[in-house]
Amino acid sequence: MRFRPGLVTDYRSDAGIFKSVTQRVWFGLLIVLAVFLGAGGALGPIKVPSDIMTLLVYALFASIGALGLNIITGMGGQISLGHAFFLGLGAYTAAIMGGVEQTRQAVDAATGETITQVVVRGYELDMIIWLPAAGLVAALAGLIVAPVATRLRGLYLAFVTLGLVFLGEHIFREAKTLTGGAGNGRATAKHSLLGFSFDEGGEVLGIYLSKQQKLFFLGLILLLVMGLAAKNLFRSRVGRALAAIRDRDIAAEMMGIPLGKYKLVAFVVSSFYAGIAGALFWAVVGRLTAEGFNFLLSIKYIAMIMIGGVATVSGSIMGAFFITFLPKVVEWMASVSVFGFQPFFFISKDPSGMINTFQFEQILFGLFIVGFLILEPMGLYGIWIRVRNYWKGWPFSY
Repeated sequence: MRFRPGLVTDYRSDAGIFKSVTQRVWFGLLIVLAVFLGAGGALGPIKVPSDIMTLLVYALFASIGALGLNIITGMGGQISLGHAFFLGLGAYTAAIMGGVEQTRQAVDAATGETITQVVVRGYELDMIIWLPAAGLVAALAGLIVAPVATRLRGLYLAFVTLGLVFLGEHIFREAKTLTGGAGNGRATAKHSLLGFSFDEGGEVLGIYLSKQQKLFFLGLILLLVMGLAAKNLFRSRVGRALAAIRDRDIAAEMMGIPLGKYKLVAFVVSSFYAGIAGALFWAVVGRLTAEGFNFLLSIKYIAMIMIGGVATVSGSIMGAFFITFLPKVVEWMASVSVFGFQPFFFISKDPSGMINTFQFEQILFGLFIVGFLILEPMGLYGIWIRVRNYWKGWPFSY
């Protein structure tokens, strides 16, 4: 053991969240780095621009949603294309319970009296109520869908969950009193936790934090909690049963694993994570529209876990950050110049150009999905494992 510090000698260590002291140290250093980044220049020399901070907030909230999809698709092996539906349920539940009610005055044609009509309903509840409620409403929807979905697999399950996206789009457009309808949408919930507001800048422990910085720390704390919970689920009896079902469901059933029960658990937990992510992701934008919860959103979350790495917590986070920052990278490619020469001259910020940034982003999006599926099925997490193993064995890395 003295010369093999990374050697695992018992099952408890192998199933632990952190298998070695080195992992614990690196995890602690990452948390410290994240705190310094989130605090801006108040705690150190690193000052993060506001646009990058906004993307970091998006990536943290998206990571929670990616974790949820990885539970059902990565760990359970059930192809779900309906993630956008559960994200939308969480987002609108939060907006209804934590948002401001909007009314208008109208004159009754029969009596001539002025009446007040509710345009968009809202109850202005605290985040400590509407955030768990958003997850629970999405989980309830997952519980309703699961008995049908768990009887299917493969393409049939994918088609059923895909139908949820189109059903959700219709509901979000037509339930105008709750969602604001198509086009107009509605404002998101007021992000206030027990009197502490995340919707505006202010001092926290003597340090001034902007709205984005407050949301960054909120996302970081929630991601830590829900990431550790997902890690515990993966290594628990439920996680081992889901892995067995994913690898060979017939053999798992012959071993006495109830397929329907564990698939149901996976759907409910996955939907809960999606509801929490949906309630928070649009906080920075401040507005919800029914058109945003479409099939493309589900594909983006599929891409997150495929590019990041299936059945891993780290892979979910890596994939979420990768997809979130991809538009920023494409924007940088369109403007980069080396000694007056533009290596990516074919990318234009002008929509009428040869290939605009949005089009090139979609091209890269597809290429990365195909490339990782063929060359590195374990995604970015697999690349990290290769690099780590190389340096652990250096200089005898052959």
